[in-house]
Amino acid sequence: MGAVLDGAIGAPVGGLAGGPVRAPVGGPASVLAYGGPPPWQWSDLATSWTAEPLVLAVSVLLGAWYLAAVRRVNRAAGAGTGTGVGTGAGAGSAGGRWQPTRTAAFLGGLLLWIWCTCSGLGVYDRILFTDRAVQVVLLLMVVPLLLALGAPVSLLVEAAPAARRERVLRALRSRPSKVLMFPAVSTALLMAPPWLLYFTPWYEWSVSSGLGNVVLHLALVLLGLAYFWPRLQLDPVGHEYPHLVGLFITFAEVIFDAGLGIVLIYGGHLVAEHYYLALGRPWGPSLAQDQTWGGNAFWVLGDLVGLPFLAALVRRMVVQGREETEAVDAELDARFAAAAERARATGEPEEEETGMRPWWLDDPNLKHRYGG
Repeated sequence: MGAVLDGAIGAPVGGLAGGPVRAPVGGPASVLAYGGPPPWQWSDLATSWTAEPLVLAVSVLLGAWYLAAVRRVNRAAGAGTGTGVGTGAGAGSAGGRWQPTRTAAFLGGLLLWIWCTCSGLGVYDRILFTDRAVQVVLLLMVVPLLLALGAPVSLLVEAAPAARRERVLRALRSRPSKVLMFPAVSTALLMAPPWLLYFTPWYEWSVSSGLGNVVLHLALVLLGLAYFWPRLQLDPVGHEYPHLVGLFITFAEVIFDAGLGIVLIYGGHLVAEHYYLALGRPWGPSLAQDQTWGGNAFWVLGDLVGLPFLAALVRRMVVQGREETEAVDAELDARFAAAAERARATGEPEEEETGMRPWWLDDPNLKHRYGG
């Protein structure tokens, strides 16, 4: 029955948690039928390793591109030739140089992606329902959030030649881009996949097929990016909207996570029951207990990982508000300076800057108290 794993799990690289395999109720025949890794232990998260070549290749290529692009942007800033195009408010640069925090977030997202698929979490993701539930939350919500915080599109625009830069910006302003980034559409791309995963044949395909497993690891990250990119609005987006909308959507997402967790825990339906029975795992929790733990993990982690996004969104609102205030103040100062220059040129008395006069001196109910 080990063939049910489609030969994709194999023997993980590194030290698997040891220990004898406990004999199941079914007898020695079931032990011989099981072809997966030994009983799971907490140490496996650090000591058990496997390899997923596609995720490793994509992560290495993206990391190499990002670092090379950052180097080009910083070199252009040092030479005083930075374009400043596409960075957006706070998107990437301080004084023309790319912010190190952006680089750390993006590379951290790539490392977490590798850890989710190649560490002990990846070794047991087709063995334990709970393991897969934790992996789904991290790949759908944490890895994309870190990648989006790296503002990769702004970096692409900054580092690209002028002709390519214009093509990228034109694509972001296109109709398909605006539709994809419409709040209802991007939100559906985050909320719908977990429900589809657990209540369609997609889940069983992801655990019984090596190809399905890889497709899941890639699809979840892409769908999460489609959500966090327009939510954070660090990168140029095709459809802008107030950040308060993002806050309301986040609360709705928390409700959806809780609903899915409750259904998995109390719904009475075992997901991929035939697959897990055929797997013949002779150790660990029962199928029902495993799914209960997985439902709780999905519920709790789904809510907890939403906190960093809320923090990033609130910080983004504060930064954007400060930048808008500074822009308005600069415009008012420029107008007042121009009016004062005209007054001096014509010999007329200079007018007092409106913004410098306390408001209570002009209030009809208060000005008589302060000699206004």
